[in-house]
Amino acid sequence: MSLKAFHIVFVAASVILMAFLTGWSFLAYQETHSSEYLVWSLCAACSVVGLVVYGRFFLRKLRNISFL
Repeated sequence: MSLKAFHIVFVAASVILMAFLTGWSFLAYQETHSSEYLVWSLCAACSVVGLVVYGRFFLRKLRNISFL
């Protein structure tokens, strides 16, 4: 597996984990109404957006390099 392919897999896994954290912390906020969970949810959602933007930037930058 090339470094490019590993990087894409790692970023995709990070997006999935951050999306899970966003959902979990928002559900915890709805149950407890603790502002701490709301802050975690917003930070995780911002991380999802940032990782997606970074992933698109990375793919565009290394467009000409093969996955092998």
